Amino acid sequence: MRQIVLDTETTGLSWEKGHRIVEIGCVELVERRPTGRTFQRYLNPDRDFEAGAQEVTGLTREFLADKPRFAEVVDEFLAFIDGAELVIHNAAFDLGFLDYELSLVGPHLGRIRDRCTVEDSLELARQRFPGQRNSLDALCRRLGVDNSHRHLHGALLDAQILAEVYLALTSGQGEIGFALPETAERATTSVQFTATVQAGGRPRVAVDAEEAQAHAARLEAIRRKAGRCLWLEQEAEAPAAEPA
Repeated sequence: MRQIVLDTETTGLSWEKGHRIVEIGCVELVERRPTGRTFQRYLNPDRDFEAGAQEVTGLTREFLADKPRFAEVVDEFLAFIDGAELVIHNAAFDLGFLDYELSLVGPHLGRIRDRCTVEDSLELARQRFPGQRNSLDALCRRLGVDNSHRHLHGALLDAQILAEVYLALTSGQGEIGFALPETAERATTSVQFTATVQAGGRPRVAVDAEEAQAHAARLEAIRRKAGRCLWLEQEAEAPAAEPA
């Protein structure tokens, strides 16, 4: 499967008010592995930034003055994304701006969803971590993705970070080495694990409610993806712990 992790930076929050894209950043994944191929362009928006938007990106009208306009890079951009699954955080925002830019070039270009399927990583995060903050920064902290070099928002940088977050968010049992074949080795491992549990060898670890919820969600995601989860099976088979 070919996926494109995509992010945009804009002059403001609403394309309906005529705000424009000032940067597009894309990272290509094939079979969930980065290929090294990226697409990044700064764009001249032909308008001023909304208050606050310039501070978020660090971009200025002066810097963007000699950059190409969207119409000048649209063919190259569409060729890069055509036929891929797009991974976007809060997809409605970026798609709204991209569709608006396409409409300004001409109706013959259609909409992004005419060319690509879309996976919204924000919706995935809300399913896995309901009721919690699921911004890109919050997910980096929760999933152990290093974003210490992210001082300003940049489309390519954010797409690269999002790619790591997405892979961590959607990792499953088959991808992290837990899905062993039905062999004697697996049966032996299961017997040894059960014996350890029954002998009281498993240490007691105190976790808070948020960690417990994240752990349970991860195990359930593994079970759905791989068809079974050894940890859940062993917990179901283990005798109830004696009260402390």
